[in-house]
Amino acid sequence: MCSVPVAPNTGQVGRPGLHFLGHSTVRVELAGRTVLTDPLLTASVGPLRRVVPVPDPALWAGVDVVLLSHLHADHLHLRSLRMLPAGVRFVVPRGAGRWLRRRGFRRVEELAPGETLADGALRITAVHAEHSGHRWGPRFTGGPDACAVGHLLEGGGSTVYVSGDTALHDGMHLLGERGLDVAVLPVWGWGIDLGPGHLDPVQAAEAVARLRPRTAVPVHWGTLAPAGTTRLPTPLRARMRRLLVEPPLTFARAVAARGLPTDVVVARPGEPVPLQPWVTP
Repeated sequence: MCSVPVAPNTGQVGRPGLHFLGHSTVRVELAGRTVLTDPLLTASVGPLRRVVPVPDPALWAGVDVVLLSHLHADHLHLRSLRMLPAGVRFVVPRGAGRWLRRRGFRRVEELAPGETLADGALRITAVHAEHSGHRWGPRFTGGPDACAVGHLLEGGGSTVYVSGDTALHDGMHLLGERGLDVAVLPVWGWGIDLGPGHLDPVQAAEAVARLRPRTAVPVHWGTLAPAGTTRLPTPLRARMRRLLVEPPLTFARAVAARGLPTDVVVARPGEPVPLQPWVTP
């Protein structure tokens, strides 16, 4: 767990640019840099099928930095990483760099919670995430292990927190003290239910209460489903179809019901996130 020091942030600032590509993949334009989070750019990953179109390659062209929150295959997807332009800088949890380099990726840097690196005017700080960091998840023992992280992006007078997969944790209060302009939060997953280390819509609203961002953007929904679950005539089909659309709306209602001042901005997979400019004190 780490605290993040408060830095002065004054004057009128322009909004960061965000585009939700699906699942946990978000293009962030901030401080003259283009960042891509947990790229998943293909029509499938293992037994999961994409239920929305794959992202337009123009949306992941020109990327400077790729942030990888943890080693699970729907977040560190090797086939998608190999689609990215040469020279991209990969930032991975500390302990995962050697594993990725052995698979042909050369420009790899590691961050543990509390550690920071700069890319031009952009500062990237890894922060705690309450989630399994094991490559194959908590039920298996093969593969590398590295602590899951979220990322705090600072530059151009704006601060964006991208949580990655996480459950609620006390460190969210500390991040809230930092002053966040945007929090990008997961509100579901890809199946009928959630395993440990995830936020459902109501828990994500509690995260908003702890983080106190100006704007919250729900992700990790509406993109993937186990093969056949949305088409085959089984009792699960109707529930799976609902879960592909309802979580961000339930999240927005939960935030509003608590009287929180945060604006919830819902963008569907493949859509830009319509953020408004703001003026800081």
